[in-house]
Amino acid sequence: MRNYNTIWDEIFEERNPSSYPFDNVVSFLFRNYPKDKPKEKVKILEVGCGGGNNMWFASREGFDTYGIDGSKRAIEIAKKRFLEDKLNGNFIQGDFTNLPYEDNFFDIVIDRCSIVCVNKNISKQVFSEIFRVMGIGGSFFFNSYADNHTSCIEGLELSNGITTNINSGSLVGNGDLSFYNRQELLDRFSLPWKIISMKQKNIVDLIDNRNEVHAEWELILEKVND
Repeated sequence: MRNYNTIWDEIFEERNPSSYPFDNVVSFLFRNYPKDKPKEKVKILEVGCGGGNNMWFASREGFDTYGIDGSKRAIEIAKKRFLEDKLNGNFIQGDFTNLPYEDNFFDIVIDRCSIVCVNKNISKQVFSEIFRVMGIGGSFFFNSYADNHTSCIEGLELSNGITTNINSGSLVGNGDLSFYNRQELLDRFSLPWKIISMKQKNIVDLIDNRNEVHAEWELILEKVND
């Protein structure tokens, strides 16, 4: 599949995916879903849904859930889990740069560190597609890695913006990744996007004086018009 790093098929074969949603996704969803609509009418897409842990939570809460991932194995895991738990969810293997959904279809789109797996030229196409499938007033949660992350500083950034040779820090074993700085995000999400919230979270590992930094961005964005 175009733009997909097959390392993730290997990762999903070797690792058991998380059974529970990420806390930042839970917080974002409860604070930002449209309260003027019944939950079953609120359509949520997760780009890079993995084994479906975040959408498992959203479906249990009554939302109309969708997930797309480049990994065939990840989608198999998500579908199996939803079937076993008798939950409704719509999962497909697909390309983030060509989302198979109608214009203005979703109320909420979530990306928890999946778009970072493609280079920054491709990510522009992904953001354009996310914008297209979101309804006006919809919310996009973009969770990515920051460029002060140890894995970024110790790696090698290529001309397309992706970092390779990641041999240190908390992201070793996750393939090549894109790390973003503040100005890049401000430029990328100018009008017709509206930045509602922009936070950077840093965790410093102090054991054995490592001083390794795990740094992430959390942005909440709104589609203000077409």
